[in-house]
Amino acid sequence: MKFAIITHAVHKKVNNTLFAYEPYVREMNLWSKYVEKVKIISPISFENISTIEEKYQHKEVSFLKIPSFNIVTFSNMVKSIFVIPVILFRILKVMIWADHIHLRCPGNIGLLGCFVQILFPSKPKTVKYAGNWDPRSIQPFSYRLQKKIISNTFLTRNCKVLVYGEWKNQSKNIVPFFTASYYNNELEEIPKKNLNSLIKFIFVGTFSEGKQPLLSVKTIALLKSKKHNVQLDMYGNGVEFNKVKKYIRDNNLSDFVILHGNQPKEKIKKAYQKAHFLLFISKSEGWPKVVAEAMFWRCLPISSDVSCVRSMLDIGKRGVVLNANATISEIYEIVGHFMKNPKIIKKRH
Repeated sequence: MKFAIITHAVHKKVNNTLFAYEPYVREMNLWSKYVEKVKIISPISFENISTIEEKYQHKEVSFLKIPSFNIVTFSNMVKSIFVIPVILFRILKVMIWADHIHLRCPGNIGLLGCFVQILFPSKPKTVKYAGNWDPRSIQPFSYRLQKKIISNTFLTRNCKVLVYGEWKNQSKNIVPFFTASYYNNELEEIPKKNLNSLIKFIFVGTFSEGKQPLLSVKTIALLKSKKHNVQLDMYGNGVEFNKVKKYIRDNNLSDFVILHGNQPKEKIKKAYQKAHFLLFISKSEGWPKVVAEAMFWRCLPISSDVSCVRSMLDIGKRGVVLNANATISEIYEIVGHFMKNPKIIKKRH
């Protein structure tokens, strides 16, 4: 079988080996075990490989690069007029070649792929919608358009659409899907964690406005000012990293708020195992894998009611579900209540 992947995920090529974002590549490595040839169409970067990127393991992987684009600024809108026809032609070419078409959505490349796949009603297809499928959520027009196309069984035929969480009143091609983070052979027995000494919090994710890393920092600072023995370890990077770093420095928080940057999977796994709480109040999620990983290692998630988090945490029975717009004082009250009543935590571990 010839398997085509159309994605906006930026790829890197070193010595004829392809690399991309590790969780996505790990998933594609599992899928590609069942096909003879893989062809990927995506943007390319010539930057160095980072610690959060992984290589494809399939021996028959080929790559067709396309330019990335966006319509955020006027100049980019003008540029996209010339770029989009090139991308559409290359997507068409790859879909003609493929026996099975796999689209990664939401994203600009995924949106174009949604339109082109309509021309191939008889070819088997899968779509992985890695964003928030919640029909109630407020999302950009391009995201809503992708959802309408791929859930329309007339426009998108012979296709399974994998979405995070179970939602009511969905078309018959929608399949609830959860991404595994670990293999069975990685299972370890984690002893119950007590709150008698240093209480460790963890933040894992992109340092972006939507993930609200500074909110976690300010919450820990408030806990510390109330004489709680706490520490926050933060893993990840992004556009907000320097802002968070400056806030920590300006407010003398570096003794108990530690920035680790991007780290390999093994290091983050060890951090989960030592942490008591995940503090992750995100405003936008698809599959919040950090919540699943935290639960796996007896690290109690304190997270926000976005995407399928409410279902994952069983409406708060397996953690804490807060409003994404929760204030520092609201988070403090919840965390403080747990720290004063450790028996409640044991019930939710």
